[in-house]
Amino acid sequence: MVYFVGAGCGAKDLITVRGMNLLQKADVIIYAGSLVNPELLEYKKEDCEVYDSALLTLDEIINTIKESEEKNKMTVRLHTGEPSIYGAVREQMNELDKLGISYESCPGVSACFGAASSLNLEYTLPGISQTLIITRMEGKTDVPEKESIESLASHGASMAVYLSAGMLDELSRRLIAGGYRKETAAAIVYKATWEEEKCIICTVGTLYEKALENNITKTAVILIGDAIKNNGFEKSRLYAPDFSTEFRKAKE
Repeated sequence: MVYFVGAGCGAKDLITVRGMNLLQKADVIIYAGSLVNPELLEYKKEDCEVYDSALLTLDEIINTIKESEEKNKMTVRLHTGEPSIYGAVREQMNELDKLGISYESCPGVSACFGAASSLNLEYTLPGISQTLIITRMEGKTDVPEKESIESLASHGASMAVYLSAGMLDELSRRLIAGGYRKETAAAIVYKATWEEEKCIICTVGTLYEKALENNITKTAVILIGDAIKNNGFEKSRLYAPDFSTEFRKAKE
């Protein structure tokens, strides 16, 4: 059996309990060594085989899993963050489908949520934004034209931009072209929840400048939107005294 496990955003103890249990039982672990915190490997059994997928091609990963299955071994494919977001997991699953190899998924904490915890953010503040957009700039992987930064920026919603820390000059320009003001709040969170984490509060107009000052060119999630300011929002109706719910009647 193969388990695709989300390692979480960085800190060793931010993997799910299920994910930790799977690591402890695994006979083989294939992990994304370029991004996954190596401390997570401390959960493994002493005789567990470990492979770094940063050094492997897709075919080599699948062959390693196939060999493990032929020996009736349990494999954990350990991905950074939450595998369903920029995890390249579906292409692996399709290959396993062809081979008749069964697999299951275990979710993880994605970087934008680790970053929110570090900054004590709520992305969906009433009166500010009720939407979180997770996206990326085009790089080696294209982005559909209808999902351009300019198009998504036009909504003015809270936004988390992945895999774009090395293109912040262009990102800033395109966010502004799409509708955000230069003064719109922004944050650069480098290695969210890792020991070496850096959290930089800035604006859309100063993203590139602040990244340059702090020597950040990769492994950072970029947050956009006035929810980052933590003020100027409306209180939730959920806890208003004149609001009735299934569990509480409105108070006069």
